[in-house]
Amino acid sequence: MNSSQTSAPAPRRAARRAGLATTAATVLAALAAASAPAAAAGNTATVGQRSPEGGRGCAVVYFDLGETLIHTEDDGSLHYLPEAARHLRELREADVEVGLITNVPPEWGETDAERAAKLREIVDADWTGTGPFAWEDFEGRILTPRTVEERKPSPALFERGSGAADGCHVVYQGETAEELEVARDEGYFTYAVGREGAWPAYLPVPVIEAIAQLP
Repeated sequence: MNSSQTSAPAPRRAARRAGLATTAATVLAALAAASAPAAAAGNTATVGQRSPEGGRGCAVVYFDLGETLIHTEDDGSLHYLPEAARHLRELREADVEVGLITNVPPEWGETDAERAAKLREIVDADWTGTGPFAWEDFEGRILTPRTVEERKPSPALFERGSGAADGCHVVYQGETAEELEVARDEGYFTYAVGREGAWPAYLPVPVIEAIAQLP
């Protein structure tokens, strides 16, 4: 499955873009190094805390839903993808705010809340997982298209997500290359899920914590 519209300030978005075209391996190394001076200086802010400057110490992690967090293929099953439930639990334990940026039919409701309620109803009705989907983690942060034109890969939902992040860094995890590219253009740190090989299934929480501490 695949608020007003507000973009991040231009200087900040430009600064983000300068580093977002790097591979995840480079990000892992760079952010590990970047977090060391902050710790040495006594910066003890956690991901969920906002510093007096308002732009440090926090990050909001957005996800696509289908084939990013849950399996939605037409085989009669609907459940978490491997490692998804664990990743959400680790984010919850680290007090990281999360959200969904997902395409649903605009006619499902007049507001994000109405469309999200319809989405939840449909997912829950066909859920085959051993435990329920963690909807409570995303409450108030499920962004859906108000019109057909807002559907991803349009930048509209990513602009709304950035504007709703209250000055925090924004991260987007998904499986669609075109959507990840649009998110990067909108100033997001991005991570492609579902890759083969030694890549982590999801962006590790320590990396997200380091992103939160960036200027």
